[in-house]
Formats: sequence, structure tokens, C-alpha cells
Amino acid sequence: MSKASEIEAEVEALAGLGLDALRESWRVRIGPPPKLKSADLLRQLLAWHLQAHHHGGLDHDTRRKLGGRGPTVREGCNLGAGAILRRDWQGQRIEVVVEPDGFRWDGTLWSSLSAIARTATGTRWNGPRFFGLRDPAA
Repeated sequence: MSKASEIEAEVEALAGLGLDALRESWRVRIGPPPKLKSADLLRQLLAWHLQAHHHGGLDHDTRRKLGGRGPTVREGCNLGAGAILRRDWQGQRIEVVVEPDGFRWDGTLWSSLSAIARTATGTRWNGPRFFGLRDPAA
């Protein structure tokens, strides 16, 4: 059996494993497993690692391109310091000011719009969507 066939067989064998067995397989092959609760996601990650190890992983150019994306900017910060986001929610006006280091609401600096939306409404919201920065259908 060729090495490629062996890798294919190992990847196929992952299909029959539950979450605990996948974690153990990860532990034996790679080290401490990620704290995932999805067997499907862990299975896909483990399969990728097996294949990447066999094929040598990502080439230098691909790693450079992925690493060269630079730091990401939190959604909403691109509006610029001083921009004001407003949303009326159940009779309450929520007004957020964009600052260089985050978002100021109710006298407190927050790191994300989602944290503000969650605190203001008591439910999980995507902050940029809550404040109208995303297409509602997205």
C-alpha cells in the first residue's frame, strides 16, 4: 500500500469516530486537542493535519500570503474616531462613539460592537448588524 493510500485510509477511518475518539487520535498524533465540541469540525481539522503532514503542509508563498494580511480592523473602527452609531431598541436610544481603541457606550470603552449590543439588549447580536453596518440579508 502506498503512503498516499495509507493517508486516504486514515482519513476515511476518521469518519467512524466520535468526538472522544477523535480527541484521543489528535492527542496521540499531534498533542493536546483543541477545545472543540463539534466532532465534524475536529474530524476535518485532523484530516487536514494528516494530509498536510504527508504532503509537506503549505508552501512558502502560501504561508507568506496568509501571514501578510496584516492585523484585522474591528468592524466599525473603519468609520473613524468620532463617528457615532445610533440604534433605538425597545424605547431606549443606544449611542456609541467610535474611538481609536474601541467603542464608547454609556461611559465605558468596549472592545466590540457585539459586546455592546449583547449588554444593551440582553440577547446575542452581531454588533455590526445590530448597528446597521451590514446588509440584513448577509
